[in-house]
Amino acid sequence: MKIVGKRVRVRVVLKSLGLVFVAGLLLAGCATPNIPDYLKTAKEKRFDNVRGVRYCEIFLIGGNAITKNLYGEVFNTTELNNKANPLDTCPEALWAKVDAEALKKQYGGLAAFKNGPRGWAYDWYQLPASPDVVSFNGLDARWIMKVQLPKDVRPGEGSTAYKKIIAVRSSVMGFDKGKPVFILEDPSGLPWVMQAYSMQVDRNLTYADLQNLGSKLKLPPGWKYRVKVIDQDLTIRAVNGEAWIVQDDLENTYDACFETACSYMP
Repeated sequence: MKIVGKRVRVRVVLKSLGLVFVAGLLLAGCATPNIPDYLKTAKEKRFDNVRGVRYCEIFLIGGNAITKNLYGEVFNTTELNNKANPLDTCPEALWAKVDAEALKKQYGGLAAFKNGPRGWAYDWYQLPASPDVVSFNGLDARWIMKVQLPKDVRPGEGSTAYKKIIAVRSSVMGFDKGKPVFILEDPSGLPWVMQAYSMQVDRNLTYADLQNLGSKLKLPPGWKYRVKVIDQDLTIRAVNGEAWIVQDDLENTYDACFETACSYMP
């Protein structure tokens, strides 16, 4: 894949979606990962009984490094890699073998990086996923979405915690009645419902810890964290092919109940 631009040394630190990666010698300019157009070939797939399931993701980054119009092609391990223990789809031994720099060289683009391990906080989800499974250094994953990375992230500076990220996907996620949902409220009162928790900042974080997570977060002024046991099923849908996502400072990820996204406001 040809990349146009001047050769420069760049240290890139992106914390969007809970990710930190360092890209050494990059060719500033436009670059596209050398993969199929999964937006055209993906087929609808439902993943059930995922609450508390451990998973990991691979991001292949493309876009324009000069204008910082960047996107990630996202591959997810859910349902794969561990028939003996379906609750762990990202075994540590396999995850440790994934080499982000080798993947960048293999697929091109601007960078590759590892997102995980993480755990699902909802009960099921449905979205277009690639029909084929891709092996990344022995770890199997499916393509599940393409995300825009925040343009205001500058190389080597700052954090994207509590900043909106737009995911391009046609997804539905579900939370079963009688179970807890974990909610961030922004200063406007908009609820953001946790879809996944992260073991990247706090390696010891477990699903059980989410009940009292608010005491661990460094919430900005006006933000709140709360837990609610719902008395009816809750679904969250992408609106016109977009989902709004935010992360807290521990890199747990939440989806917004914006417009018609949520079946009701929890």
